[in-house]
Amino acid sequence: MRDETIADLLLARLGDDRPGLRSRERTWTWDEVVRESAARASLARELRRDGPFHLGVLLDNVPEYVLWLGAAALGGATVVGINPTRRGAYLEREVRHTDPQLVITDRAGRELLDGLDLGVPPDRFLLVDDDKYTALVAEHACEPWRAPSITPATQLLLLFTSGTTGASKAARCSQGRLAELGRANSAKYDVKHTDVSYCPMPLFHGNALMALWAPSLAAGACVALTPRFSASGFLPDVRFYGATFFTYVGKAIGYILATPEQPDDADNTLTHAFGTEASPRDREEFRRRFGCRLVEGYGSSESAGMIRRDPQAPPTALGRPAHDGVRIVDPNTRRTCARAVLDEHGRVTNAEEAVGEIVDVDGAARFEGYYNDPAADAERVRHGWYWTGDLGFIDEAGFVYFAGRSGDWIRVDSENISARHTELVLRRHPKIIDAAAFGVPDPRSGDQVMAAIEVPEGVTFEELDLPGFLAAQRDLGTKGAPRFVRFSHRLPATGSGKLARRRLQVEGWRTGDPIFRWAGRGAPEYFPMTEANKQALRREFAAGGRLRFLP
Repeated sequence: MRDETIADLLLARLGDDRPGLRSRERTWTWDEVVRESAARASLARELRRDGPFHLGVLLDNVPEYVLWLGAAALGGATVVGINPTRRGAYLEREVRHTDPQLVITDRAGRELLDGLDLGVPPDRFLLVDDDKYTALVAEHACEPWRAPSITPATQLLLLFTSGTTGASKAARCSQGRLAELGRANSAKYDVKHTDVSYCPMPLFHGNALMALWAPSLAAGACVALTPRFSASGFLPDVRFYGATFFTYVGKAIGYILATPEQPDDADNTLTHAFGTEASPRDREEFRRRFGCRLVEGYGSSESAGMIRRDPQAPPTALGRPAHDGVRIVDPNTRRTCARAVLDEHGRVTNAEEAVGEIVDVDGAARFEGYYNDPAADAERVRHGWYWTGDLGFIDEAGFVYFAGRSGDWIRVDSENISARHTELVLRRHPKIIDAAAFGVPDPRSGDQVMAAIEVPEGVTFEELDLPGFLAAQRDLGTKGAPRFVRFSHRLPATGSGKLARRRLQVEGWRTGDPIFRWAGRGAPEYFPMTEANKQALRREFAAGGRLRFLP
């Protein structure tokens, strides 16, 4: 039973004079965090109108974000975390779908939203870097209290995710579920009141909220913020704050390890971290270099608690099923898949029989659903079972492995990117006849976006000016641009004339068609891949222990 709320956890911190929130500029005690949250809750209640009590928040990882999380909890409101990597019509649809009454942002966020029809009038924006804002909050200072109507079922978060349709979905998270996760994860990840929890992952993401903020609140640990993740700024931040714990996604670990090694790297306060999709090699290297243990896990914004950690698990395994209801099944027959037989590289030799969708036959009741999206709810709950949309397999020893994602989505830096949207953007190009976008494995963790494009005979890749074209597409976002581009005058097609999408994805960059790769950061810049480049990339997969992801 979820019998506790985030509001309860906050009010329990009243009178706690230990540090609860830190930025580079200031430290707040837990008592101050609760009181500042209460003032913002009072302001939100005064501005409330009829309809869903939803607060859109578009901010970097700044203290105001955390204080508005507290305000929503105390006031019975819902925080809609707006993803700043979205753009244009895509961003507009996401925000409108969640019906925010207010948007809490800053001048930079207001500029990003400028010109979009969000359904929120200009006078319903609160700019936290406006001079009037501080005075407005001060006017609403009050003794902290929680709205009497708050129960464990009160919705606290709408977390954007992407499903197999490619359309944005807003996963519901109640106060009770988040409080339960806070208690459970503080124990699972060993977060204590003496810890300093460094938060480099964005606060609109479930990783930061469910694995760091809620556990830190439950344990009374201090939350230390950085506006945005920076590989070069990571260790200086850790040392500045005396951070002991942090959360991550696998790509972030790769970026940190790519910084030049220094003799004093291990001279830091870190002890442990939790995240997803860091390769075994990166975990070993991170511990060697920084003296910090990385703990891997499996979960999503919609569910948690399906996989139990086991210290005896192989490096590439997630753990064991948490209970008998967690199974790998054939999505067509609902039959439990056979146990996987692995070769010396960890690749499945009987994939047709062993790989299936990860389901929880007892999880439907725990799934809280999506906001205003019954079709997406029905996709997740079928035949009374909860379907994750993730593929996996179980080896002969009973360990669970992740094997990819079903449907039209691509996992990039622990965010779901719509393949369909990238396709639609590419098809706007006047010289591209057709395009398919899909995920290909990353040599370190997660996926990368790849596109296959078909152009008329006589058109060269250089004539497309793809970097310039993509940069001009305001709704593409920073992570939707393809890292690999297959260039062809005749892509493989099905009998009905549609692109053979599955074949394109299986072949990936291992094809005779010209492949162009963007391997750096910043604006896209593509270079042709030679056979030597492809062999070097394969060696990266081998070094990262991920050869099993290459067919």
